[in-house]
Amino acid sequence: MKKVLIANRGEIAVRIIRACADYGVQSVAVYADADLHALHARMADEAYGLQGDRPANSYLNIDKLLALAARSGADAVHPGYGFLSESAVFAQAVIDAGLIWIGPTPGAIALLGNKVQARKIALKVGAPLVAGTTEPAKDASEVLAFAEQNGLPIIIKAAFGGGGRGMKIAWRMDEVAEQYASAVREAITAFGRGECFVEQYLDSPRHIEAQVLADTHGHVLVLGTRDCSLQRRNQKLVEEAPAPFLSAEQRGRIHQAAHDICAEAHYTGAGTVEFMLSASGTLSFLEVNTRLQVEHTVTEQTTGLDLVVEQLRIADGLALTLTETPQPQGHAFEFRINAEDVGRGFLPCAGLVKTFAPPSGPGVRVDSGVESLSTVPGTFDSLMAKLIVTGATRQQAIQRARRALKEFRIEGVASVLPFHRAVMEHPDFVSEESFKVHTRWIETCFANSLAAGARAQPLMDASLFRTSVEMDGRLVTLGLPMELWRGMRSLSSEDSEDRTKAPLAPVADQQLLASPIAGTLQSWTVAEGSEVQQGEGVAVMEAMKMEMQVIAHRSGRLLLQVPAGSYQLQGAAIARIE
Repeated sequence: MKKVLIANRGEIAVRIIRACADYGVQSVAVYADADLHALHARMADEAYGLQGDRPANSYLNIDKLLALAARSGADAVHPGYGFLSESAVFAQAVIDAGLIWIGPTPGAIALLGNKVQARKIALKVGAPLVAGTTEPAKDASEVLAFAEQNGLPIIIKAAFGGGGRGMKIAWRMDEVAEQYASAVREAITAFGRGECFVEQYLDSPRHIEAQVLADTHGHVLVLGTRDCSLQRRNQKLVEEAPAPFLSAEQRGRIHQAAHDICAEAHYTGAGTVEFMLSASGTLSFLEVNTRLQVEHTVTEQTTGLDLVVEQLRIADGLALTLTETPQPQGHAFEFRINAEDVGRGFLPCAGLVKTFAPPSGPGVRVDSGVESLSTVPGTFDSLMAKLIVTGATRQQAIQRARRALKEFRIEGVASVLPFHRAVMEHPDFVSEESFKVHTRWIETCFANSLAAGARAQPLMDASLFRTSVEMDGRLVTLGLPMELWRGMRSLSSEDSEDRTKAPLAPVADQQLLASPIAGTLQSWTVAEGSEVQQGEGVAVMEAMKMEMQVIAHRSGRLLLQVPAGSYQLQGAAIARIE
C-alpha cells in the first residue's frame, strides 16, 4: 500500500495517521461538516469533506467514502473502530473497488460479527458459555419466554455490532419488553440492523478480554489479557493490562479459547475476544470484536508492539512481528477522557474545548483527537482523548495515574476527569489484595457525590453553506461555515429576518420541559395529554451514540411541542407540563 484513507474521525483517526507516517505511507482524512477544523483533518497528508452533518450522511456513507478514496488516489482503507469498522458490506465494497481492506476478511466479519454464529463457533471449540438463544429473537414475547425459562437477569444484545451499543440488561419481568425495544432502537441507530439475541446475565461480572493478531500465513497470536470492567451504560471508562487478579488457570483458558475461536473462523488482522467472569469464577464467552479496540493502547504498552502498524503489515501480506505470546512488560491503565458531566449522571456534553492541557512525564502517553479550541460536536461519540499510564508494577502505575490525572486540565466542556481521580483513590479498584469492581459497579456501588460541571456554551451551527464559484475558469464548490455565511448575509438589507435570529436561550417558563442534551428525540414514551409525575421518564433521546431518558421536571399534564425523530439543541423546549 502507498496511501491509506481513514474512514473515521477523532483520536483513532489521529492514531492511524501517526501509524501511517511510521510505516512510511501517506494518510487521507475524511471529515463531516462539524469536523472541518478537527485535528485529524489537519494532521493527515490530505483531507476531503464528506458533505454531511450526521453519521448516516458522513462516516457511515459507503458511497461517499469510496468516491473519496478514488478521488484521493488511496489504495487502502482503514476503518478505525466504531462506524463501519465491523461492516462486512463495507469491507467487501472496499475490496470490490480494488482497494486493500485493513481488517479481517468480509467473511470473518460476517461470521463473528453475528453474535449467534459466534456463539456456535465458541461451542464448537469448547469455549466456556452461559445459556443463550440460538437465533435472534423475533419479538419481545420470545425474550420474555427465555427469561421465564432461564431466570433473571438477562442481557439483550445486538446480533450485528459491538462496543456496548444495543445492549440492555433486564432485572425485572416488567422491564423486559422495553429493554428489548431499546436495544433494537440502539442497534438500528448504531449498526443499521435491529436483530437482537438473549443470554443469561452473570450478576456483578468482570469484563475480561484477549487481544489477538492473525496474519495471512496461518499464525494466530494471543497478546495477553485486559480488564475492562469499569463501565457505565455498557461503555468502558478504564481499562488495564494485564488483567489483574486472575489465576493461571483462568488466564490459560482465556488465551486458549481466544486462539481457538479465531483459528476456527480463519481470522486475519487485529481482533478481540471478550469474556465475562463472575464473582464465583464462572467464565463465559461474550463476543468477538472484529476490529481494533479503543483500549489497544494498554496492550501496546505492555508488549512493545504497535498494533496499528501490525494491522498495516498484515494487510500488506507480511508475517507477524512476534510468533509467541509475550510476557507482559509492566502494567498499564487507559482512561477514556469523555466529554461527559459525571455530576449529572455522565450526561454527554458537546461544546468548545477552551483549554486542553494534558499531562506528561515518565510513563504517560496521551492519544487525543482534540486540542485547545477544538469543538466536541453533539452528533458523534463523546470520546475526546485517552490517557495511558504505564508502570513497572500495578501499584507504580496507580501512583503515576494519580499524578497524571491531577495534572490533566480541560476547560469549556465537562469531562470524566473527576470520576477517574475518584476511582484511583477507591479501595475497590486500587487494593493490592482484591478487585471488587464489576461491570455495574458505577451504578450499584459508586457513591457519585461529584459536583456537576460548568455548563458548556451552546455550539454554533456547525453545518456548511455550499455554493458554486468560478476560479480561474473552473467551476468549484465552496463551503462556508453557516455562521459565517449568515454573518455575511446579515450585512445585506435583504436579510432582515436572519438579523433577528439569536442563539437559543435557556427555557425560562417553568412549565416548559427543556431538552437536557443536543440530540435526536427518538420517541415519546408517554402519550400526548397524559398525566405525569415529577421524575418520571417521558421520552428517549439519543446523543453521542447513547440513549438516555428525558425526565419530567414537574408533575402535571404533558403537552408535546416537538415530534419524535426531530433533532433538538440543548435547552430547547420540547414539551409543556401544565
